[in-house]
Amino acid sequence: MIKSCSKEINGRTLHIETGRIARQAGGAAVVTMGETVVLVTAVGSSQIREGVDFLPLTVEYQEMSYAGGMIPGNYFRRDMGRPSERETLTARLIDRPLRPLFPKNYFYETQVIATVLSTDKENEADVLALIGASTALEISDIPFRGPIAAVRVGRLDGKLVINPTIEEQETSDINLMVAGSKSAVVMVEGGGEFVPEAELIEAIFFGHEAIQPILEMQEEIRKEVGKEKRILPPVKKDEEFAAKVREMAAPMFREVITTADKGLRQQKRDQVSSKVIEALGVEEKEKKAALMDLLSDVEKEMVRRMILEEGRRIDGRGFTEVRPIECVVGVLPRVHGAALFTRGETQALVLTTLGAEMDEQRIETIYGHKMRNFILHYNFPPYSVNEAKRLGGPGRREIGHGALARRALLPVVPPKENFQYTIRVVSEILESNGSSSMASVCGGSLSLMDAGVPIKEAVAGVAMGLISGGGKKVVLTDIIGDEDHYGDMDFKVTGTRNGVTAIQMDIKVEGVNREVMQSALEQARQGRIHILDRMAESMAKPRSHVSQYAPVITTIHIRPEKVRLLIGPGGKVIREISATTDSKIEVDDTGKVLIASPDSRAAKAATDMIGKIVQEAEVGKLYMGKVRKIMDFGAFVEILPGTDGLIHISQLDNERVNKVTDILKEGDEVLVKVLEIDKNGRIALSRKAALGQSIDA
Repeated sequence: MIKSCSKEINGRTLHIETGRIARQAGGAAVVTMGETVVLVTAVGSSQIREGVDFLPLTVEYQEMSYAGGMIPGNYFRRDMGRPSERETLTARLIDRPLRPLFPKNYFYETQVIATVLSTDKENEADVLALIGASTALEISDIPFRGPIAAVRVGRLDGKLVINPTIEEQETSDINLMVAGSKSAVVMVEGGGEFVPEAELIEAIFFGHEAIQPILEMQEEIRKEVGKEKRILPPVKKDEEFAAKVREMAAPMFREVITTADKGLRQQKRDQVSSKVIEALGVEEKEKKAALMDLLSDVEKEMVRRMILEEGRRIDGRGFTEVRPIECVVGVLPRVHGAALFTRGETQALVLTTLGAEMDEQRIETIYGHKMRNFILHYNFPPYSVNEAKRLGGPGRREIGHGALARRALLPVVPPKENFQYTIRVVSEILESNGSSSMASVCGGSLSLMDAGVPIKEAVAGVAMGLISGGGKKVVLTDIIGDEDHYGDMDFKVTGTRNGVTAIQMDIKVEGVNREVMQSALEQARQGRIHILDRMAESMAKPRSHVSQYAPVITTIHIRPEKVRLLIGPGGKVIREISATTDSKIEVDDTGKVLIASPDSRAAKAATDMIGKIVQEAEVGKLYMGKVRKIMDFGAFVEILPGTDGLIHISQLDNERVNKVTDILKEGDEVLVKVLEIDKNGRIALSRKAALGQSIDA
């Protein structure tokens, strides 16, 4: 049965349809806005995945090149390769608000796939994909506490707008993705240009209001074609066994949850587990796994109760207190910029490298190609959490944290026209106990300043948490790993003293209201100012010059007609200059020449070599030229590479000349003087005026 529903959102029609295509999937929805079309499917296995204690949910998002009228640029000309950074980030964006809405005892392998089938390059597909994912789950038999919906919120000329076009986003000073249910916000992702907290709250709840009609659309479709939800097998609970575990473990866990040091806390936790397992004589693998789950539940309950009822955190801090901070810059001798940022047991070594325009990152999407001159990468090696694991490439977490840190710093990075370098920042997480992405932001800001990048002002970030229960709610500043694990919210906020630059909020409960969000943002602002003060003690402003080891960037402009000469046949000339001066040289059709040299000496050598090749003739100046062609009325002489002038027969000698060949022959070298250059660039030369003179004179 085909069912569709349409509503107008900000002057554009949002259309959801199901039942026409992908009918064998558990649930499928086609979401359209303008000429952007996204198919989203949801499938849940009929068999429980054995041996797992987590939600086996996989979310994939793919932008098919045909959607944008393009053929893939790879060797095989196929789409289905490694997901791009954008695809990975969008998959995370869909996954995060969906995951908390599944039952805790749901262990069926579940896959959501969003496929962009068409794009008008105006309406972005990520919002449609999230709406489609919720719709597909709603109409399937998969138990899901939805629906949820999402919109993008922008601000143009001071006015909030829903789902701004891609072009409008370029001039918007707010760009937020807001996802929510009927009653609450469940996820926020985005950033802004130094947005005050109060204005950010308005934007978020402006978005929450806008998703209400989209939720109604999903409910209408579900009532018509939704499948009956599958019944989950009852959770087997041995209450007597659970009571024994709780009675035995609780007194021992009191020491665990009041131990500030992460490593020592883990040792004590392991000791508690070993003692309980031994005392209860548990040997079977399944029963041991169930026991570990019970122990985790006991610890979680105790941590939450300690915070809510005793007002005490695991490491003894106050609710608004930031962990001890240490900032050190210039920690490595040869890198262009370096900062070591330590906050509690989280430590980031952040490095900045400056390059030339040719080092920019090429970003290819279905919306077109663009170049990125500010790059930020985040690495999370296993030793940072005392693990021994295979060291592989970046995963979704690394890509997501890197993108958040980049978004946080981007508003303060100088525009390309003011700072010609390509900037790459790399955050190496050396220790981790919560908020490593925020440590990357703080360390990245210091590293940029250490490299001499003239950023507008310093940026800091802090992660906020939430513990709720029994009618109480407590917002925590600068959460550690266990507070994130046992808490209800992970709310990351970055910004300067003047406002917020990036925000990322994930909720593990049904959602948060305006009051909680206001409290979290105000605490985050206070924490951010405190961190910025500590950072300023180490470095208050950027260095006045870039590192001596950074490349020297020189830009010169030549006449477009000279580009061919500089390049030379088959690129021979430009390659020779590059090899001789150890410089990277790029030239475009407009005559812009970019030279990246290892030092000022090499830069001067490259500039001089290019200058000799593309130099222009000057009136009154002497040149030693070569006769290229003899005509009855005169001789054409090459005075500079690719530059010819004419010696009229009357200018060959002081005496009358009957034939040009009486004085010159092709191939002769002759000293000439430039008499005139007309408006068309034609050069008049004189041998007569140069007689008796020399170039040295």
